[in-house]
Amino acid sequence: MTHHGNFHQTDLHRPSAERTDADMLDINRAFYNNLWRDALLVEPERFNTWPLVSSLLAAHPRRLEVAPGLRPRLPIDGTQFVDISTPALDKLKARGGMTDTASISLLPFADGSFDLLCALDIIEHVDDDEGAMAELSRVAADGAVLLVSTPLHAAWWTPFDDFVGHRRRYEPAALVAFLARHGFTVTHSAVFGMKPKSSRLVDIGMWFLKHRRKRAMWWYNRVLPFTVRFQKPLQLLSGLMPTDDIAEVFLVCKRV
Repeated sequence: MTHHGNFHQTDLHRPSAERTDADMLDINRAFYNNLWRDALLVEPERFNTWPLVSSLLAAHPRRLEVAPGLRPRLPIDGTQFVDISTPALDKLKARGGMTDTASISLLPFADGSFDLLCALDIIEHVDDDEGAMAELSRVAADGAVLLVSTPLHAAWWTPFDDFVGHRRRYEPAALVAFLARHGFTVTHSAVFGMKPKSSRLVDIGMWFLKHRRKRAMWWYNRVLPFTVRFQKPLQLLSGLMPTDDIAEVFLVCKRV
């Protein structure tokens, strides 16, 4: 999605440095356990990432998706999933997924185990993002493809970032350098994200999840699968696209 200046300067702030990695893990587990316990699984074929994913499957048979919740982008059957949310893993396992309860910071797999890895909207949640990316790099085979997405621009921090447990937003150049330190080269990129453009709508959604969770989940289960139909096609550009007005980016990376 693009940034449209919806937030006033007084709304902008930074994540608290006092929140430890353990605090963030607890925040994320509580939020997503509650979310996925009552949510419905949305098939990966319904997302705009599917044309890209399906084109990669034949040449990249060993697959890992990290923290997908109930919005997996890789095929469920035959893919290895790790998540900290038991409700999400239970539903994925029931559909043929291979599951392990684990975090991105400590993946229970041997070096070079996977040809295709997917970690969407996850690295911004962990305190030690260097350690997390080192783990992804360790379990990636030579020539593996990594699909990753993350929010951009620290100056665009909002209460929504706090609410969903973000630890940071990345500056684009620093993000590319961060990936390169761990052996990943950005080959393609695209605008990403399904967060509403209206800050008021986001505020209302957060209030209902906090105070009227049952009603919020009723709408979430019915509205999100419907809105997925109206996603714009994923428009991939070579390398890192211009990001001055991009709030979240999707990257295709190669392990070199």
